[in-house]
Amino acid sequence: MPPPLLLLAVLVVAAARPGCEFDGSLAGECHRPPAADSATCVDLQLRTCSDAAYNHTAFPTPLQHRSREVVEASSEYILLSVLHQLLEGQCNPDLRLLGCAVLAPRCEGGRVRRPCRHVCEGLREACQPAFDAIDMAWPYFLDCHRYFKREDEGCYDPLEKLRGGLEADEALPSGLPPTFIRFSHHSYAQMARVLRRTAARCAHVARTYSIGRSFDGRDLLVIEFSSRPGQHELMEPEVKLIGNIHGNEVAGREMLIYLTQYLCSEYLLGNPRIQRLLNTTRIHLLPSMNPDGYEVAAAEGAGYNGWTSGRQNAQNLDLNRNFPDLTSEYYQLAGTRGVRSDHIPIPEHYWWGKVAPETKAIMKWMQTIPFVLSASLHGGDLVVSYPFDFSKHPQEEKMFSPTPDEKMFKLLSRAYAEVHPMMMDRSENRCGGNFLKRGSIINGADWYSFTGGMSDFNYLHTNCFEITVELGCVKFPPEEALYTIWQHNKESLLNFVETVHRGIKGVVTDKYGKPVKNARILVKGIRHDITTAPDGDYWRLLPPGTHIVIAQAPGYARVIKKVIIPARMKRAGRVDFILQPLGVGPKNFLPGLRRTGPHDPLGGASPLGEGMEPNPDPLQARRQPSAGGSKPWWWSYFTSLSSHRPRWLLKY
Repeated sequence: MPPPLLLLAVLVVAAARPGCEFDGSLAGECHRPPAADSATCVDLQLRTCSDAAYNHTAFPTPLQHRSREVVEASSEYILLSVLHQLLEGQCNPDLRLLGCAVLAPRCEGGRVRRPCRHVCEGLREACQPAFDAIDMAWPYFLDCHRYFKREDEGCYDPLEKLRGGLEADEALPSGLPPTFIRFSHHSYAQMARVLRRTAARCAHVARTYSIGRSFDGRDLLVIEFSSRPGQHELMEPEVKLIGNIHGNEVAGREMLIYLTQYLCSEYLLGNPRIQRLLNTTRIHLLPSMNPDGYEVAAAEGAGYNGWTSGRQNAQNLDLNRNFPDLTSEYYQLAGTRGVRSDHIPIPEHYWWGKVAPETKAIMKWMQTIPFVLSASLHGGDLVVSYPFDFSKHPQEEKMFSPTPDEKMFKLLSRAYAEVHPMMMDRSENRCGGNFLKRGSIINGADWYSFTGGMSDFNYLHTNCFEITVELGCVKFPPEEALYTIWQHNKESLLNFVETVHRGIKGVVTDKYGKPVKNARILVKGIRHDITTAPDGDYWRLLPPGTHIVIAQAPGYARVIKKVIIPARMKRAGRVDFILQPLGVGPKNFLPGLRRTGPHDPLGGASPLGEGMEPNPDPLQARRQPSAGGSKPWWWSYFTSLSSHRPRWLLKY
């Protein structure tokens, strides 16, 4: 028989073998599709899948692995074990559990159950960009149509254990009203239940959402309060409060959990102050930015927790030192005329370092929502600090280093401190007594200087003004102290959020009434501009006094207005601008759009607006194969661990 006919015969025989499929993308391997459901169940003993929602599996697997040893030696299993490192914590542990559902199928009562296709499809949509970022193909064994079933075919959710404990409600003790607040420490699952239960009670003014995942895979849960949850309303300012950036500083976490319940209950009870606040302000509360670190601290417990145990995230990173250092660049720019020193782009070299998924989630959140005001709640002292946190002379550990908005930051800090009974206590022997002569507020760098902080980043990269609140000298207070801490901070939290309505607000449009986004709002004498949101609205926090305010945008003539803000004015004054186009010819771009900023790996628009040309991803040089066709940087790792070369991970 001639060779071509022989090859044809082989292919015909292979095709005739029951259950065998030829797949060229798998280097000619023959993989059987998912077989019949009957099977012999055995104990699940794969370490990487030890936290799956089931305890028994079956062999052979859908990938035709016939024993635990074969699975553990496979390149598919190796990929699952290192996926969280490759993707820098993104999509973890979701993808790992999804992969386990294929490599170690669930077995119950002598039958194999298949994972749900819609779960796979949802994860692929969310996680494909993470694979693209490291130049890796989507794993073949996560083919949503081949190895997963539809719901009407009796599938199961492989992430049920991950979600399980969060969706079940926790009944309150009998006889207690729904307005009851339990002043106790909350585990992650308890915190999530409280947030979701509160959002359900006040569904018309509240919702919960996740801004991302921690390194260990916990959702960074936010509860939002607004008259129209989920939507930015024209000229309604956005405020965020963040707790637990350091996992062992837990008072802020609990204060925000209590605040969510208080806002909901008081709104339903008709409290006019709370109703006015929620109807005019969009408030976002993130009780725990570092839930992984909290677990470490909580394992030791109140009274036993060390000064640093649980401070860092699961990567051993201090999240309040993990943000881009824009302050150093600001000091270089500040001495140059005609150069902008606000909305500074993230330097390319920043992405070469270790960036925590929690940090990345916060930065992406800040690009998504036009925040005006923020507070980060800490523990370890009793004081309110404000930017800059990094000294203008790096060698100076303590040096007064104000921003151009020094007066406004002092006003914001006093809004918190001056209604806090312990911060105003006249005893110098108390916690925070050494700040008494300063009014319990201090410039951050004048206290102690550090770089990579979240507050400096807020101010220099976005429109947002953020302060840092130290809630007490005990980082992990005992449960019996929580009610008193709440009583001391409740009014301060409310008063601070209300200060977002200080200064001016308005809309910038062209002569046809079309909003002008990314227009600049300048205030004479304050070298720090803010920009308009996509709808053309803006908010400019300003202290009382007379201000010259200028609005300008590329291609338009600038408009100048004189604004007087009375000392006792509690609501932002409305100042709109209508911009007229410049004459015929090329658009005159703003002076000070100084240089091309890097493409943002967070996926957001450049903070400098449309006048910017994106550069390539700063990590592309490492991620993309060279012109000579070399393999991606991760390829040698897999080839060194296994004799099976996973060519199915290559995109080229």
